[in-house]
Amino acid sequence: MALTYTPKGDLGSKAPPFSLLGTDGKTHSLAEFSDRLGLLVIFMCNHCPYVIAVQERINELAKKYGPLGIGVIGINSNDPVKYPDDSMEEMKARAKEQGYVFPYVQDLTQDVAKTYGAVCTPDPYLYENVGGRFLLASRGRIDDSWKDPSKVTQTDLANAMDAILEERPVEEESIPAMGCSIKWKD
Repeated sequence: MALTYTPKGDLGSKAPPFSLLGTDGKTHSLAEFSDRLGLLVIFMCNHCPYVIAVQERINELAKKYGPLGIGVIGINSNDPVKYPDDSMEEMKARAKEQGYVFPYVQDLTQDVAKTYGAVCTPDPYLYENVGGRFLLASRGRIDDSWKDPSKVTQTDLANAMDAILEERPVEEESIPAMGCSIKWKD
């Protein structure tokens, strides 16, 4: 497990399109979220301890903010050959076990992760829908205690989502997310 931190996001940049197969058997794309006020694109996986520690928090964000207008999609870009825990079968099991209320999709070619510049899991990108285009509003950590939810004092991602819903700028400087490096194919 190589600990990796996210670089600063290019705020205001447009979300690259994607079309990926989900654990629900459906293909999910950026376009399906066009009616949303915002979209959280989070690169995640099954085996990373950093994701395991926050997977319930990700799902809670989706439960809270989905009905308010912010979509959530989880993208697994890890090599499932070298990391069988990240296979589609295991992703389906995890999504069911955790009761994910958001699409959990697989980036088998790893092209989506490369296009986004994702480096680790979890790697959250929060976009605001501005005139039909998703523009990067925040890229950084979920909160200030990746390991222990009872010690969270700063809810960075929720604060940024609130700003989008309240139609005000995301004011906080993004603090890098940290996690396992994406497991790239050779």
